[in-house]
Amino acid sequence: MSKILIIDDDHHICKALVKRFKRMDHEADYSLSLHQGLDKLFSHEFDIVFLDVNFPDGNGLEAIATIQDHPFAPEIIIMTGDSDPEGAELAMKSRAWDYIQKSGSHKDFEFSLIRALEYRQQKQSKIQQKIIKREAIIGQSQQIKTCLENILKASNNDVPILITGETGTGKELFAKAIHENSLRRPNDFIVVDCAALPEHLVESVLFGHSKGAFTGADSDKVGLIKLADKGSLFLDEVGELPLTIQKKFLRALQEKRFRPVGSKKEISSNFRLIAATHRDVSKMVKQDRFRQDFYFRIASLTIEIPPLRNRRPDIPLLVEYHMDRKNKLFNESPHKISSEFMKDLLGYDWPGNVRELFNTIDYACSDAFEESMLFQNHLPDHIRAFNIKTRIKKSKGSGTKQHSSQRSAPVESLNLKDYIEKMKHKYVTDLMSSTCGDIKTACRLSGLSRGHLYSLLKKYDISSS
Repeated sequence: MSKILIIDDDHHICKALVKRFKRMDHEADYSLSLHQGLDKLFSHEFDIVFLDVNFPDGNGLEAIATIQDHPFAPEIIIMTGDSDPEGAELAMKSRAWDYIQKSGSHKDFEFSLIRALEYRQQKQSKIQQKIIKREAIIGQSQQIKTCLENILKASNNDVPILITGETGTGKELFAKAIHENSLRRPNDFIVVDCAALPEHLVESVLFGHSKGAFTGADSDKVGLIKLADKGSLFLDEVGELPLTIQKKFLRALQEKRFRPVGSKKEISSNFRLIAATHRDVSKMVKQDRFRQDFYFRIASLTIEIPPLRNRRPDIPLLVEYHMDRKNKLFNESPHKISSEFMKDLLGYDWPGNVRELFNTIDYACSDAFEESMLFQNHLPDHIRAFNIKTRIKKSKGSGTKQHSSQRSAPVESLNLKDYIEKMKHKYVTDLMSSTCGDIKTACRLSGLSRGHLYSLLKKYDISSS
């Protein structure tokens, strides 16, 4: 027996579907608003969610990512009364199981449900059967679980794979995991950083060269493609690969044969290609900056690595992993982490992703030195400033809302000069509270000079400590 949740603001549709699914021996429940539906979803475990698109309190398509972050993410079937091709495309890109019209027959709903349940059962059984070697891939969020599922799929075949994601998300780790979980694991995993290769040497490095092929070629040189024979070749930042090399590489990828620079003979290499990029390669294709035929060939399967800001629950696990690794590698004295320090880590947006997080931990431990506890003041200034600005904005927003609703200090009871003075007093108080009395940070955020800030603190009798 499976558990199904219907989220739709149409009471009649909800009642009809609940009745239909219960006749099929499933448990079924419904919610009439998106907010209530998400609350119910995260309070229980459901196998399937039938989700409407348009709600008075939100958009169903925009809620897909939230639903997929559930520890036991259900399969999602979008149902709509509108014929919206773009909505259907967005649903499929968001990995929804199906997109069906409300005007369809009950059999359409039943068939979609049956297939989604079959898929879910098959997926879960496969995941349970095989333990994925994941090494340094840390996290338990749904986004990481989805990536691990994709690694499992990719490791069971030999087609080229394109890994996409922002800088610092760990694309090479995922590429190595695909290799380690595949039949090619006993052989080499060859890494090529396309962004670091000088353009005049790219061809030689990849394909190799014969003695005398060019000035300085004093001997035969085996290329990295040949070194990856029977193993995996990882092209990191493939978006930087010159167009001329893409053409030659395409043939090597298709035929598994190529000619080294200056050689008259072709050689073979049975390599598996895994490529990665932080760029939008499909956009580069439209701009004629990347070959379309090469793009289609390297992207037989695509895995997108989520940015750290979209999987914040993994941050404590990543911090624990990195701290343990530092202690083992460098025999450092372990540092404890204060709740305020972790709160600031969770609040930051991490444009540099996991790499930036690890660098931040290194910085904080170095700054703390022999101190046993990491506090907020051990973080880099830009992270502290970001979180302080965020707190001030939230404080202003809640203060404005409270003032408008409670009308505790009507504007008409004060003249303009007194009102401005009252707001200035409140701003300085909030500023010093949010910065924990740090004068340097307070000046940077407020734009006030140190002397001006001190005069305001004295005027309003506000302590800076």
